Amino acid sequence: MNLDALGWNSFFEAYFESYRTDGSVPARVRRVEKQHYYLYAENGEILAELAGKLHHQAKSKADFPVVGDWVVVALRPGEKNGIIQSLLPRKTHFSRKAAGIKSEIQVLVANIDYIFIVAGLDLDFNLQRIERYLALAWDSGAEPIIILNKTDICSDLDEKMTAVESIAFGVPIFAVSALKNEGLDSLKSYSQSGKTITLLGSSGVGKSSIINRLLGTERQLVGEIRENDGRGRHTTSRRELFFLTDGGMIIDNPGLRELQVLTQEDGLQDAFEDIEELAANCRFRNCHHENEPDCAVKAALEEGTLDQRRYQNYLKLQKEQKYLETRNDDRARAVMNAKWKKISPQLKDFYKPK
Repeated sequence: MNLDALGWNSFFEAYFESYRTDGSVPARVRRVEKQHYYLYAENGEILAELAGKLHHQAKSKADFPVVGDWVVVALRPGEKNGIIQSLLPRKTHFSRKAAGIKSEIQVLVANIDYIFIVAGLDLDFNLQRIERYLALAWDSGAEPIIILNKTDICSDLDEKMTAVESIAFGVPIFAVSALKNEGLDSLKSYSQSGKTITLLGSSGVGKSSIINRLLGTERQLVGEIRENDGRGRHTTSRRELFFLTDGGMIIDNPGLRELQVLTQEDGLQDAFEDIEELAANCRFRNCHHENEPDCAVKAALEEGTLDQRRYQNYLKLQKEQKYLETRNDDRARAVMNAKWKKISPQLKDFYKPK
């Protein structure tokens, strides 16, 4: 296989240079199944396991390889398997807060160039959810692309396109029907050799159908949709890297049951660029947009140029962000307190009068 076609470039080359002398090879993670890693390398496909030192050095789940990662592999002589010795730094990665109450970051996919945010034009159409995906997509470092699927059953396409355009400034938006294979040719410009796409969206929006169309084969299972709410069931159970017929690669993602923002601010600012620009024109730098005079945000809300629903979603995401930051600080303090509890008795014994 050609490493460049797998997404290898000067960024990864610079970090891999120190590993060349010991005979290790670079490889990209295709899929992960429990303790087994299926990799693509220059000499073909490799099955690998993690070295013990990586388990020991990992501080969290984010330190383990995920689909799309580049790793350093020591091959067993004459075999197509080996040991992953190191994880190369990620150029981009899509992450979320792990499902549940713990504020742990979960890295879903790595080293992606484009994020296809897929939304259904049926009963499950949700602007607020699209805004959340946009915030996380911008934070990943990859370029977001919005795909509105199911034009074949949508009677108010122009209205929904206008609504999405109002929240996605400068983001390309495509209306397609994966079922009828309409509008998908416009997506082929992103499937360039060496580039990686991932799809995000809730269950039932048609991610697997779109992947099947782009792959030109029925590789992914397609689930049924409930008529009462337009929701589907999860048909993708794991993430996997596929090669596209026109070049490039694509990674499917299971529908995300829980989606919360992380502690990075850049993604939120990019997703709500219009509100951030308004806030910059307020008289006071620390304006809360409530009762302060000459508040540009409040004026826009009163004039109707800023949608009240969009602003409320912005505030909600900000609160989530601050909450997670507080929880992360609490975790750090808890770890430090636990260390001091172990150290304190030793210090007391040391300074005890002889």
